[in-house]
Amino acid sequence: MSWLSDLWSKIKSSSGFLFIIILTFIYFSFYAVKGERGFMRYVYLTDEVQKAREIEQKYAAERKDWEEKVRLLSSDSLDLDMLEERARIVLNMVGIDEFVILDETDAGQ
Repeated sequence: MSWLSDLWSKIKSSSGFLFIIILTFIYFSFYAVKGERGFMRYVYLTDEVQKAREIEQKYAAERKDWEEKVRLLSSDSLDLDMLEERARIVLNMVGIDEFVILDETDAGQ
C-alpha cells in the first residue's frame, strides 16, 4: 500500500503531470463531441438519413403509381377507359360534345 500512497503524493505534488492529464481530457472530450466521428457528426448524419428515407418513400409512392398505370395498359389486363384517356392525351383530340378541363397535376404526363 505504501507504493500507492507514494505514487499518489507524487501526482498531487506534480502540477505538470496534472496539467497534462487535464489537457488530454479536454482534447478527447472535444473530439468526442466535435470530431469526425463525434456526437455532432452523428446527429448530422442521423438527420441526413431521415431526409433520405423521406425522399425514398416519396419516390416509391410515385413509382407505385406509375406501375399501376402501366399495369392498366398492359395486354394482360387492358383497361379501356385508361386506353381511351391515353389516346386522347397523345392524339390531342376530343369529341364534339365534350368539354376539356385541364388538370395542372397531369400536365407533365
